Amino acid sequence: MKQNLGILGLFVAVFVATAIANPTFVNAYNMENLITRASLYGIIGIGVSFVIVTGGIDLSIGSVIGLIGTLLPLMLIEKEVSIFIALPAVALVSVVIGLSHGLLITRLNLQPFVITLCGLLIYRGAARWIAGDGTQGFKGQYKALTWLANGKIPLVGNFDLPVPFLILITLAIIAAVFLNKTIYGRYLLALGNNELGARYSGINTTRMVVVAYVICSVVAGLGGILFAAYSGSVQPDNFGSFYELYAIAAAVLGGCSLRGGQGSIFGVLIGAAILPLIRNSINLLGMDTTLEFAIIGVVILIGVVIDEVVKRLAAKRRAILQARQATTE
Repeated sequence: MKQNLGILGLFVAVFVATAIANPTFVNAYNMENLITRASLYGIIGIGVSFVIVTGGIDLSIGSVIGLIGTLLPLMLIEKEVSIFIALPAVALVSVVIGLSHGLLITRLNLQPFVITLCGLLIYRGAARWIAGDGTQGFKGQYKALTWLANGKIPLVGNFDLPVPFLILITLAIIAAVFLNKTIYGRYLLALGNNELGARYSGINTTRMVVVAYVICSVVAGLGGILFAAYSGSVQPDNFGSFYELYAIAAAVLGGCSLRGGQGSIFGVLIGAAILPLIRNSINLLGMDTTLEFAIIGVVILIGVVIDEVVKRLAAKRRAILQARQATTE
């Protein structure tokens, strides 16, 4: 919690400022939409955090989302494949993608940046070719599937809790327990801190890298299903574009070090919430939308700087306390 104080403070500041400037910001409808978008970004952010804590990167997330989001309605609507076959099939595609990334990186010693950049291009091209570059959609069918992305559960007054938020929380709990309470989670963190040292300690680093990339791709596949169900329409040429940047930004804002060895699932949730919050604030405050990405970049930079300053002050304080304790002893 303490390591995320800076980014949490930024979130609270933007939230409060927007609520004061435009009271409609906190109405039930806007909050429901904001939570839904933040939840979807949070899900893919959790996936990429497993790769980042190992010191790796995955630039193919957006294209994986595009490929899975294209395949699922294509199988269900055009090919009339049973949903009980289509869902395991797209899940298998996600597993194969993650497995291929992990094996290419570990067995051939190729750079994750290069492998996943190639994947970004390959999966986007494959999605366009498979669908004939045509738009795919659910056309109002498979209501149980669309409910997962658009469903809401009555909570208080006019406010309904979006179902994607429940999926996010469930996934976050599983991820946090795995990363912080299991031996394999500690292996991933050790791998990110010092790969050679982890290998000499008896950790099968090859296996753990593969596991990290499989988890990332499977979660990206889940994101593809949810984003496709949420939008109801999938255009293979741009569906999921730049989502890898949102996922990586959420993880980095949340405290995952790109050098590896450090990560917080709670921080990822806060980081994922900031991105749609800023976009929503820009629209509600009447700012020029042509400056949207510039404003997002500046706010994120400020948040990262504040977060780093807070961490350094905390580290300095701990060092002073330790020095005093050593002196008294």
